[in-house]
Amino acid sequence: MKEGKSRLGAVKTFWEEVVAETKKSTWPERQELMESTLVVIVAVILLSAFVGVSDKLLVSSIKLLISLG
Repeated sequence: MKEGKSRLGAVKTFWEEVVAETKKSTWPERQELMESTLVVIVAVILLSAFVGVSDKLLVSSIKLLISLG
C-alpha cells in the first residue's frame, strides 16, 4: 500500500511542476499564432505536392525502364 502512495505523490509532484513550468512560458498572441499556422499549412501543401510529383515521376521512370528491358 505504501508503494501506491509514493507513486501517487510522485504523480502529484510531477503535475505541480508541469503547471509551474507552464506558467513560466510565454504564449503567442492570436495574430502570431494564426500567421504561424498559415505558414505550416502552406509548407505542408508544398511538401506534399513535391512528394506527389516526385512519386509520379519515379513511377513513370521505373515503368519506362521495365518496358525497355
